[in-house]
Amino acid sequence: MIPASELPRLRHDLRTPVNHIIGYSELLGEELGDRGVEGLDDLEKIRSAARTLLGLIDSRLGGGVQVSSGAAKPGTSTKPAEHAAPSAARIAGRVLIVDDNGENRALLERQLSRQGHAVTVAADGREALDFLEKQPFDLVLLDVMMPVMDGLAALREMKGSPEIRHIPVIMISALDELESVVHCIEAGAEDYLPKPFNPTILRARIGACLEKKALRDTEQQHLRTIEETQRRLNSELAEAANYVRSILPAPLAGPFAIDWSYVPSTELGGDSFGYHWIDDDHFALYLLDVCGHGVGASLLSVSAINVIRSGALPGTDVRDPGAVLSALNAAFPMEAQNNMYFTLWYGVYQKSTRTLRHCSGGHPPALLLVPQPDGTNTIEEINAPGLILGVVPSAVYKPGNCTVPSGASLIMLCDGAYEVRTSAGSLLEFDEFVAFMRENGTEPDAFERVLAWIHSLRGDGPLDDDFSLVRIRFP
Repeated sequence: MIPASELPRLRHDLRTPVNHIIGYSELLGEELGDRGVEGLDDLEKIRSAARTLLGLIDSRLGGGVQVSSGAAKPGTSTKPAEHAAPSAARIAGRVLIVDDNGENRALLERQLSRQGHAVTVAADGREALDFLEKQPFDLVLLDVMMPVMDGLAALREMKGSPEIRHIPVIMISALDELESVVHCIEAGAEDYLPKPFNPTILRARIGACLEKKALRDTEQQHLRTIEETQRRLNSELAEAANYVRSILPAPLAGPFAIDWSYVPSTELGGDSFGYHWIDDDHFALYLLDVCGHGVGASLLSVSAINVIRSGALPGTDVRDPGAVLSALNAAFPMEAQNNMYFTLWYGVYQKSTRTLRHCSGGHPPALLLVPQPDGTNTIEEINAPGLILGVVPSAVYKPGNCTVPSGASLIMLCDGAYEVRTSAGSLLEFDEFVAFMRENGTEPDAFERVLAWIHSLRGDGPLDDDFSLVRIRFP
């Protein structure tokens, strides 16, 4: 009496040579059919007898649940329909065959080579993993029962490796029990083929796996292309952001103490600012804000700020804020700037008279903080309002004037400094911002306090708009 535990191995050993007979007879039939040879009934008789023998082995030794392989039932006789199929696969792939039986490897290698595949063979799971570490493959045909490392163990190790887990695996075995099928599919196998396998079914399932692998490879290539493009774009954006920062003026210690804070909401913002001496008595200070964000807004911002800084406004007295805004409005019509426009606060301080002439084109007012003997500050909104620049070509801008007391501080700002939506959904009012600056605007860490206050209202994360503040402390 044969122990039940020995039946699978015995059945495996008995089926293997019978499978060789079926496989080689089908392969021979294919090759003769490709050459136009007819009258292959004897080959069909051999196949039919071999299938009958397989049926006897399974019935006497408990073959278990059958998994369809496309083979004829034992005792039947059919013409091999696979002869009508093309001998070359639609997609040629690099296939690794893993089987401990040399005849099985040779048969499969010959069949797949005829279909146009590049074939490598391994005798056990460990050897297969060694090949997979060194060479690229598109598909693995993996036997279940092998020495050293069986197919299920090799499959699990493959699927646990990020480098090779994407390679499809078709399990092959003479042991066609349902339990083996379930374990292999659960472990990540793409398909399962019992021996003997019909060449047409084998070709079809290999083709399906290779098509799936080719599609994944294409998707991965597209993804790598996208990632590389994104890395290149991020690098270029970082370079552009560094350039934008590089043109911002350095803080000054005298004769005015000037400091600033600039936090773009994206890599490239639409804010820019500057200050420079026009002559020995006149000092220009300005802050502009282009609508929107990103590359387009940044390009317009840099272009406009460079024009202001260089004074490249022919026929314009740059000591006259109204004339400067009128010239800029004419030089940057929104129709010529991809429908973008900008706002600007521009002032000119005359040192000898302590007079500040100023003008605004749709921009928030500057804030003049004047310290009082009791330690508090008064605050005045410095504004001579005009239209947004670039919208109405004929717009006229009229400047205003004010006197700057000794020890006063002037703060230029963009609307992103106060147009903040709180976590409750409400929008911060400008008057609330002014009140906060009255209390904190002259403190050494005023900018840090403002940013901390804003984040306390809206939460952490990038700001909704560019944040720019420039503070000029007058002697």
